Amino acid sequence: RLDDCNLSSSNCKDLSSIINTNPSLTELKLNNNELGDAGIEYLCKGLLTPSCSLQKLWLQNCNLTSASCETLRSVLSAQPSLTELHVGDNKLGTAGVKVLCQGLMNPNCKLQKLQLEYCELTADIVEALNAALQTKPTLKELSLSNNTLGDTAVKQLCRGLVEASCNLELLHLENCGITSDSCRDISAVLSNKSSLIDLSVGDNKIGDSGLALLCQGLLHPNCKIQKLWLWDCDLTSASCKDLSRVLSTKETLLEVSLIDNNLRDSGMEMLCQALKDPKANLQELWIRECGLTTACCKAVSSVLSVNKHLKVLHIGENKLGDAGVELLCEGLLHPNCNIHSLWLGNCDLTAACCATLATLMVAKPCLTELDLSYNTLEDEGVRKLCEAVRNPNCKLQQLILYDIFWSSEVDDELRALEESKPEVKIIS
Repeated sequence: RLDDCNLSSSNCKDLSSIINTNPSLTELKLNNNELGDAGIEYLCKGLLTPSCSLQKLWLQNCNLTSASCETLRSVLSAQPSLTELHVGDNKLGTAGVKVLCQGLMNPNCKLQKLQLEYCELTADIVEALNAALQTKPTLKELSLSNNTLGDTAVKQLCRGLVEASCNLELLHLENCGITSDSCRDISAVLSNKSSLIDLSVGDNKIGDSGLALLCQGLLHPNCKIQKLWLWDCDLTSASCKDLSRVLSTKETLLEVSLIDNNLRDSGMEMLCQALKDPKANLQELWIRECGLTTACCKAVSSVLSVNKHLKVLHIGENKLGDAGVELLCEGLLHPNCNIHSLWLGNCDLTAACCATLATLMVAKPCLTELDLSYNTLEDEGVRKLCEAVRNPNCKLQQLILYDIFWSSEVDDELRALEESKPEVKIIS
């Protein structure tokens, strides 16, 4: 792992030699180094030697252009050991990635994961991608996030995915200029490809109408989705009825992100009703910045008291207040609750709720991560938390306290606490 090491093209000769002479090397991370096209040319000389056994290669943000793609195409064509290629955050462009796709189509290529985020791709790339998908059943993960593809291209891609012999498991299309127009086609992929278990369409303006179309595919018996990211998709409480049906009937679904959607308390209450269904197996729920208030906390608490599966709850950046957190803690303290990670950052909390949170930290050994950042807890509140951490029954591993102001005396107490209990990381 050599991420962020100020490496340049001149270091790549040495790296190439290491690859050439060290067949036990199977993973190489070189993200965030100014390697450039010249550096990749050197590097690939090592990758093309018969002794190379590299399986995973990360070259994100390495100042590469389309000129590197011909060299990488040679590696894809000649190196069957390579199963992962991460080349996001490089200005490869559509022309460059078309060249990569030629390598993908080579019978020797056994690539399983291809990451192309922030590669300045346009709609013109889809034909080449579809041709590669058609010939490459080994490809399991494709990330195209943060490229200006647009609806027409995404529709074309989805039609290719439905027809292709590939068994894609992960498809990431965040910030790709998608609207509700594409959602019927994405829904068709969900209902036709039971292999697809991880879908992210976050940061696209699909709206409630688009979500309704997606839910048709999500509810199809063929769909085996496990992870669904819908952050910042212009959803409102109107979407929560459809989402509730998915949560209560799709037993494979384990992780959902709805961050930065205006669900409000009414929408959250609908989701809570679904999460109390015995068929709901959700383990992670991310609902930061969703316009929630104290009013929905009783409903969330009731979920926590009956749902044994939920392990991660990120509910920060909502105006829950001390009263809301007191209500949440009633559910969190229930014997059925198995929460491991709880994020309550920027929830308008004060020292008044810290005694209850301290009780939770001691009473729930399953709780290993607690985020209370950006709340005005002050010395009084932080001291109560410290007292809980000192208790032998507290099994917390991370206490996150960004941007909370306390005195130098409390700062000394925190440092002493970290020394006396090194298994706890206090992040501030």
